[in-house]
Amino acid sequence: MNAVDTNVLLRYLVADDPEQSARATSFFSARTADDPAFVGLVVLVEMTWVLRRLYGFSRAEVHAVLVRMVETEGLVFEDEHVVAGLIHGDAAFRGELADHLIAHAASKAGCGQTFTFDAQAAKRVAGMELLT
Repeated sequence: MNAVDTNVLLRYLVADDPEQSARATSFFSARTADDPAFVGLVVLVEMTWVLRRLYGFSRAEVHAVLVRMVETEGLVFEDEHVVAGLIHGDAAFRGELADHLIAHAASKAGCGQTFTFDAQAAKRVAGMELLT
């Protein structure tokens, strides 16, 4: 198994560079359950930010991309059960993926709350509280 960086994943998803997109497509087409590509949490977070901010994807479009990725046999994710739970659960994209993962990591470390100045995250993400 080998891992992929965000730029390889993005070239595959948005096909905005013909040469790199072709190489990325070839790479992902060769992935199987026996030889998957590993996608780290930081890669997922960066990918969602780039899709939203640079490519103008809506929250729903990013969610659809993540659902397709999680259902792809040739991909393995860091903390796969957490990623799948966020994508398929009630919290599915109420807030940014990064905020959900931050709150999850804090909870896993035994923290009661994650304090933030982000009012939207405090409203949408379980375990986040506005620091006033």
